[in-house]
Amino acid sequence: MTSRKATKSKRATLQILPVTVSQLLSAPQVGNDSFAIFDWELNQVSVVGIVRGYAPFVTNVQYSVDDMTGPPLNVKQWVNTQNCTQTFASPGTYVKVTGSLHNFSGQRSLLAMCIRCIKDLNELTSHMLEVVQAHMQLFGKVQELVAFDVNMNIATASGFGSGGGHLEGISPNGLSTIQDQVLHVIRRFSGCDYGISLEDLKTQLAYLSMRDIRSSLVFLVNKGHIFSTIDERHFKSTEH
Repeated sequence: MTSRKATKSKRATLQILPVTVSQLLSAPQVGNDSFAIFDWELNQVSVVGIVRGYAPFVTNVQYSVDDMTGPPLNVKQWVNTQNCTQTFASPGTYVKVTGSLHNFSGQRSLLAMCIRCIKDLNELTSHMLEVVQAHMQLFGKVQELVAFDVNMNIATASGFGSGGGHLEGISPNGLSTIQDQVLHVIRRFSGCDYGISLEDLKTQLAYLSMRDIRSSLVFLVNKGHIFSTIDERHFKSTEH
């Protein structure tokens, strides 16, 4: 009885649950328009990511928000027609979105209560730490814990926290989390004539240091995952 009261008390302190896009997209649907992470039904949640797409409509604006933990998430924001000074986030902008998860015509979308542009990229790291803290606060040690690193990556370690697993920061394809991010971005731009430049790569991965990006490029070239095109500062993926 005491344990249940303690759990309710912990959940009461988390009016807005910090989550990742991957968690929202994989959360089981437990009702007509409700979702849950483990045994807790989602209410208000917050995600942090970069705006990849922007589509304005008469009554709403739809965004594609990517935090690099999974496919981009559709975010819908209703337009306040009485507020002519309302501003919107443009592609390439980092944002923090607070809202509730819904199912619109078979597509999961986050109905935004608030969208705030982020200028300090330290908020990316802070959000991921909050995700881990909230998860542990609510669920404690579970058999399968979703573990995150500060580079906005996600991996699953079975038995993590109970002595049964160890998170090495290696993705399923054998790359480190940073190398995997660099390859992911290069693949997205491999349809361009010359691929992506080092400068544009840095813009896309603003939360990574240039040293980490350069070392990842050297590794990926040596392993045959990418190749340089018109010069040593433009890259394409060997598979796209």
